[in-house]
Amino acid sequence: TGWQGTTQTLQTVKAKIFIDCSGDGILAPLTGAEFRMGREARSEFNESIAPEVADKCTMGMTCLFQSRECNTPQPFEPPRWARKFYRCEDLPYGSSDHRWWQMGYWWIELGGEYDTIRDTERLRDELLKITLGVWDHIKNRCPDRNQAANWALEWIQFLPAKRESRRFVGDYILTQNDIEAEGRFPDIVAYGGWSMDDHHPAGFEAVRLGAPATIFHHAPSPYGIPYRCLYSRNISNLLFAGRNASCTHAAMSSTRVMGTCCSMGQAAGTAAALCARYGVTPRALGTRVHDLQQLLLSDDAYIPWTRQQFCTLTTEADLSASHGNPEPVRDGINRQVGNDPHCWTWSLGDWIAYTFRKPCRVAEAVLILDSALDKNVQMSFHQRDDQLTSLPDTLQKDMLIELMHNGKWSTLEHIHDNHQRLVRIPINETVEGVRVVLEKTWGAPRSRLYAFYLQ
Repeated sequence: TGWQGTTQTLQTVKAKIFIDCSGDGILAPLTGAEFRMGREARSEFNESIAPEVADKCTMGMTCLFQSRECNTPQPFEPPRWARKFYRCEDLPYGSSDHRWWQMGYWWIELGGEYDTIRDTERLRDELLKITLGVWDHIKNRCPDRNQAANWALEWIQFLPAKRESRRFVGDYILTQNDIEAEGRFPDIVAYGGWSMDDHHPAGFEAVRLGAPATIFHHAPSPYGIPYRCLYSRNISNLLFAGRNASCTHAAMSSTRVMGTCCSMGQAAGTAAALCARYGVTPRALGTRVHDLQQLLLSDDAYIPWTRQQFCTLTTEADLSASHGNPEPVRDGINRQVGNDPHCWTWSLGDWIAYTFRKPCRVAEAVLILDSALDKNVQMSFHQRDDQLTSLPDTLQKDMLIELMHNGKWSTLEHIHDNHQRLVRIPINETVEGVRVVLEKTWGAPRSRLYAFYLQ
């Protein structure tokens, strides 16, 4: 039950399964779900990067800014209440890290020594003082301020970005040691790969203590996250995902990043759907975790060391192609892992086909295409505009889908202007074969096909 502010109405939501992806674990104090907040003692889980004594400290919050270069000089006069930073040495990392001012700084951070839920408003005000003070330093005080002469503030974050608060307690608590051991659990449903990036609780003020703003502790990439970290130990119908998942502070310093939170979110949402389908609790679903893993894989999620399993329609059919060995498209690993591409490469005009010894009923064909996951492409402010507004040139744009009847191929569908990596093609016919012909990519002369299977 909750108050909806804009309509000023009291809303009641009734469901068999709930998922808390709020970050702050809103349902924890409302339901009595077990949770933790702060840093565990080193001895509790034998974590080498944990403090000797447990405390309530967390990682803090950041207010980013965004700037834009103009054609003329852009003066900046700070408000009277902004902090003053006369020397580069007054900032974390001194003169080395504040010259990249296009998208602000993660180290404009406070809150780890306070309550990052209840003290957010006050901390936001202090962060704005620091943010505008740092921009004042860049524009008016830094020895290299001439380089920023034509730059102006375009946007300031007024809602602080939070790193840590409550963490639910699940049937398993992920630790530093689990991450360092690659998290090879039997019930892996999500994965991470970011280092254990443990920010100092003092945040921006750590520079006065002579401490680094963060310490990066190595983590394998990828490492697995088990399903048991995504449901409550004591509330039977509660799932969760994101930075409030069941982890120690040390492990959460890696799992909190957005890509990993998304991986956990997809797993939790899919688990909720299966709980509803089977009429079971999240804990009971753990006995059928294989079903959860395979459903995630069929939706093109990635689960380390876990292969997608295909039906006999795919595994027993004859697979052929216009050239080379197409078998990797049904090996169950649908992206490059390490140096193994797990793909078949085709050029314009090439084809790949399944044929059967006798006619078979085919519901659909599924393709997993080349969205350039093998390349180091990230969606960030620092990319060129064409990288942010155009599709990967390797992605398949136009394809011809053909079916075989009485030994002859006929056209089922022309796919035009495809934008997707995962493409499902409804068939619902009894056929002797299914063939796909590549007609065009979004610019590359060749591309990869990671999976092609039937069901």
